[in-house]
Amino acid sequence: MSDLDSLATEAAACRACELCLTRNNVVFGAGKQDATMMFVGEGPGRDEDLAGLPFVGRSGKLLEKLIEQETGRDRGQVYITNTVKCRPPNNRNPLPAEIASCERFLTSQVATVNPTVIVTLGAVATQALLGVNEGIGSLRTRVFDFHGCVMVPTYHPAAALRGGTGVLAAMRSDLAKARLLADQ
Repeated sequence: MSDLDSLATEAAACRACELCLTRNNVVFGAGKQDATMMFVGEGPGRDEDLAGLPFVGRSGKLLEKLIEQETGRDRGQVYITNTVKCRPPNNRNPLPAEIASCERFLTSQVATVNPTVIVTLGAVATQALLGVNEGIGSLRTRVFDFHGCVMVPTYHPAAALRGGTGVLAAMRSDLAKARLLADQ
């Protein structure tokens, strides 16, 4: 059993916050365990909660397409996870206490996968990892250090589904930047 498998088993039994009361499944993470690129979203939605896998709904399909087109990788070549491992009710943003409850899992995932690049998907994930309150519009234009990894913030794929071609073009640009950094 790998370190990630052990962590996933531990997360499946977690009752550290109230999200455990309404979840169907813990959505720990999926992908290559030594990937050079890791993607971190805010939290599972309805489809993810039912499947037990991150990014499997409409946003996930768009993310997969963008990963393939802009990084030259497929879903199996990257690692995908979220800041919280259980679905917040009504797909609301995770609360700071809920993010804090899952922080040790995410930190361990990053340490175990040890990616070259972490792409944060949306304001919630980016703000949680960086501990800042700036909007994603200004954060996504910069690159950050996160525990020895390069962090590239971008919009959440759901924003691209709602926001049209400008958001989608920005995501493409951010993922192309992430590819260059990962392939160095």
